[in-house]
Amino acid sequence: MLIRLIQLYESVGTRDFVQIAILAVVIFGVLRVLGRSGAGSSLGRGLSLVVVALFLMAQVVVASLDLTELGAILDYVLITVLLALVILFQPEIRRGLIKLGRSRFWQNWAPARHAIADPLADAAEALSRDSIGALIVIQRSVDLAAYIETGERIDGKISAPLIRTLFAPKCPLHDGAVILVRGRIAAAGCQLPMRPHHERLSDGVKHPRFGMRHRAALTLSEETDAVVLVISEETGRISLASAGRFEPVPRENLARRLVDLIDAPPVRAAA
Repeated sequence: MLIRLIQLYESVGTRDFVQIAILAVVIFGVLRVLGRSGAGSSLGRGLSLVVVALFLMAQVVVASLDLTELGAILDYVLITVLLALVILFQPEIRRGLIKLGRSRFWQNWAPARHAIADPLADAAEALSRDSIGALIVIQRSVDLAAYIETGERIDGKISAPLIRTLFAPKCPLHDGAVILVRGRIAAAGCQLPMRPHHERLSDGVKHPRFGMRHRAALTLSEETDAVVLVISEETGRISLASAGRFEPVPRENLARRLVDLIDAPPVRAAA
């Protein structure tokens, strides 16, 4: 036995130590992620390290002494143990991956979000899905102070949860319009000008009249250069009014279309 151990020691080279070191670093990283997510106690993690170290040593012995059958058995044991760990620590692994995804490293690679378009699109998708009507005005070069005065001052940062709250059916301000000025929610429950007319889509064809929200949005877009987002309470359809025209927009294209309209040069509707 002593002779075999001496042979084993002499047969282990630099390559074997490098492989063991790499595996040890990977396993340490996994255990660290699990530890940050609250997985297991310190005793459990220490015991896991001991088991892993013994397994790595056994793999070295099997490879050095060419114990093929024992190596196959250890491979099956390893697969079984890994599957058991994934099943047992599924919630902790999920929390660890979520924290890893929220790290600054991945945030640096994520595409930049538009300060107005992205939260508006998130809120509009949720409101449309729940069939909650909404009327949101984005001020551009024409001042909308006269309409802001008809509502309740808010002066809050734009966020999808806040917009959804303002249009919730039990909110006292849900019937009016929300007006955004310079990237902030200036007021809610605002009254917009309205006159009866047919809806005109981007193709210029007249369509049957819609409800009060759509008429108010179209009227304001004719009188100012504002971009108005409308969500139908009956159908959940999302539309954008700009320069006196309506444009139905699919949910998946809403953020990109909002960016195009917000950043485009101001255009007033033709008289």
